[in-house]
Amino acid sequence: MPPSLSALFSGDPPALLGPLEAWLAGLTLTLALIASGHAVIYKRDARSATLWFFLIWFLPAAGTLFYVFFGVNRVRRRATRLRREMIRHRSRAQAPAGGAEICRQSAEHLVPLMHLVDRVQPRPLVAGNTVEVLVDGEAAFPAMLEAIEQARTSVALASYIFDDTGIGGQFVAALARAHDRGVAVRVLIDDFDARFSRTTAVAPLRRAGVAVGVFNPPLVPARLNAIHLRNHRKLLIVDGALGFTGGLNIDQRYWRPDRRGAAFRDLHFRVRGPVVAHLSEVFADDWQFTTGEALRSVAWFPALQPTGPSLARGIDAGPDENVERLRWILIGALNAARRSVRIVTPYFIPEAALLSALNAAALRGVEVDILLPRHSDLPHVQWAAMGQLWQALEGGCRVWFSPGPFDHSKLLLIDSAWSFLGSANWDARSLRLNFEFNLEVYCCALGTHLENEFAARRARAHPITAGQLNSRSLPVKLRDGAARMFAPYL
Repeated sequence: MPPSLSALFSGDPPALLGPLEAWLAGLTLTLALIASGHAVIYKRDARSATLWFFLIWFLPAAGTLFYVFFGVNRVRRRATRLRREMIRHRSRAQAPAGGAEICRQSAEHLVPLMHLVDRVQPRPLVAGNTVEVLVDGEAAFPAMLEAIEQARTSVALASYIFDDTGIGGQFVAALARAHDRGVAVRVLIDDFDARFSRTTAVAPLRRAGVAVGVFNPPLVPARLNAIHLRNHRKLLIVDGALGFTGGLNIDQRYWRPDRRGAAFRDLHFRVRGPVVAHLSEVFADDWQFTTGEALRSVAWFPALQPTGPSLARGIDAGPDENVERLRWILIGALNAARRSVRIVTPYFIPEAALLSALNAAALRGVEVDILLPRHSDLPHVQWAAMGQLWQALEGGCRVWFSPGPFDHSKLLLIDSAWSFLGSANWDARSLRLNFEFNLEVYCCALGTHLENEFAARRARAHPITAGQLNSRSLPVKLRDGAARMFAPYL
């Protein structure tokens, strides 16, 4: 801080300021006033607003700059600005579902949850769907490749990671063959994979003539904040009628035919019925945003007939949408639970509101089981999770560590009747920064299947107790606690 400004904020009488110094002092104070006012008005967390207020006035120049670069939600503003002018496609809802159907098929107590999701997600809940569980790449990859080989009109594929080695090479070849026989093929890959992976499938696909979009590339340093705007969605739609979604990346780590016990675990889902249009809408929006091409024909949006008993709805979330969407749905589902909550997630760093909802459910007598991988592919995320697990245990939640290989599965199951499946994790990145896609499904048959899958994984897992957390050495506790401080950025 210039000497004159130091004097201004000290107890000593300030020396007479020259015109330039006076102008700088006035500008600094004005900017500090604007920044602190912004923090007081717009920060959702009162503690965060207080911290920024005192930092700005303790260090008026530096504090204001810190707030501009780190305090303002520039990521959300950028996402909203980038997609504001885009005309989004919405297909006409087919086979809409009502609350009475949910009462018959699932449980009456879940109807308020349906109303909550109605208010935070404009897409309708639709009836007549089939949702099949595909456990691990061993089941999912062959089914996806077979669907691409049988495609007649269109293939839309979005993947956060799409490498061309191993199983990825098979996908590149299958997509190239579909293109060669006249199928309209569109592939969307996130820029984070395209830019930082040496084995990305972008170049091989383009050499094969396949249309590839790279989602939101940060081209210049001024746009480096856009690197946070990651398209984390995993979508495959064939002929507009058969869909796949879940947590599976197209990555050889999920496919180890030479060592099946070493491949990453995951859950993926094959979807038929009217809800497939929701997958297509989200892909079409992302593709138009990335390339400018609007996908509107019957090749992408055919008439869809009922195929099964499930009520389902596609839920897209991202910083350009209602940023609270996923949070409200998760909290609403936890509050609706009467008997059981089953969570499988690779990254568990929930914020305070979600931890409170989990503990409240457990204190009501609901069985809350959280299944996490014993060893993570991201050690710093594992450290942060360990640093706050005690907060889940203190309310009566049960936490389990599944042995290797790494389990990348993502699932929330309520009372064996409501399933929430897709790409979102229980961390700040998924809730605030990433573009995610999930399905909510009301179906007791699917719920029972997933309950059995969860029980089988839990039987192989080991419970973690408060005593075990407390027995960690002091250096480990400090490491985990320090990692937890960065939870909003992991």
